[in-house]
Amino acid sequence: MGQMRQQREVIIVAYDSAWAERFREEASRIASIFGGELLSIHHIGSTSIPGMSAKPIIDIMPVVRDISKVELFNERMIQLGYTPMGEYGITGRRYFVKGADPRTHHVHSYQPDNPEVKRHLDFRDYLIAHEDEARQYAELKARLAEQHRYDLEAYTQGKATFIKDVLAKAQAWRL
Repeated sequence: MGQMRQQREVIIVAYDSAWAERFREEASRIASIFGGELLSIHHIGSTSIPGMSAKPIIDIMPVVRDISKVELFNERMIQLGYTPMGEYGITGRRYFVKGADPRTHHVHSYQPDNPEVKRHLDFRDYLIAHEDEARQYAELKARLAEQHRYDLEAYTQGKATFIKDVLAKAQAWRL
């Protein structure tokens, strides 16, 4: 049964200030592909939070006018080294991954009205503003990575409650 699970190793590394630069470089490449469809592009996820240890994968969120047009960019994204994954379990998303082993970038594209956009930005901004909770999250991730080194699904599930709590606090904090 367990054979079907992804066997990519969960490795958490110390924060690297080069992540911001890697985001900027890739964001400009993606912006040139998405052109006029692109409304904004954001660095999200743990690599976007200064000081946060993370899986060294840059998460990028292009916000686009019309999500159905993103397929038009598949060919050029492939040339840039990405694999188009479609919605990949999240309605209204277009997801791309770059690099097999190691994985280097994830691109999560949405329209501005998708609630995932606010969720990602709330999570990032709240943890940037609340260093104690960012530290708790980093410690939780390190613990989970140790316990579930070859089980990405269990690692992700282990973070779910903490993420939900942060999102609830972030909503009140935003007001």
